[in-house]
Amino acid sequence: MSESENGLVTVMSRLPVSEAINRLANKATSLGLRVFARIDHAAGAVQVGMDLRPTELLIFGSPKGGTPLMRDQQTAGIDLPLKVLAWEGEDGQVRLIYNDPAWLARRHGLGPATGDSLEAIAKALATLTQSATGD
Repeated sequence: MSESENGLVTVMSRLPVSEAINRLANKATSLGLRVFARIDHAAGAVQVGMDLRPTELLIFGSPKGGTPLMRDQQTAGIDLPLKVLAWEGEDGQVRLIYNDPAWLARRHGLGPATGDSLEAIAKALATLTQSATGD
């Protein structure tokens, strides 16, 4: 797992994109999170006559986790619900990326009252992405 300066955490997966997203969605549901949408960007590209390597976005969350962030700074709502993007690089490697909750806290100026929620979100994202690595 690595974090870049732009706040994206990257996790490598040995699974194909669709299987990684399937596992991610199943794990999210098993943890009581709601899956709001699954977007297949590659399928969208095909619809307009373009190519795109496998790329899917899962949007999920829970008001219990996100509401405290928005109560502190409503601008956090632009980054909620949570999202994980699975994509296949030119090298054939599948990567899962998501916004680091600590980066979201800095971006929106979240205060100490959101610490427990941010910690829970960070743990959930780590658990979810681990379930989709194939390890």
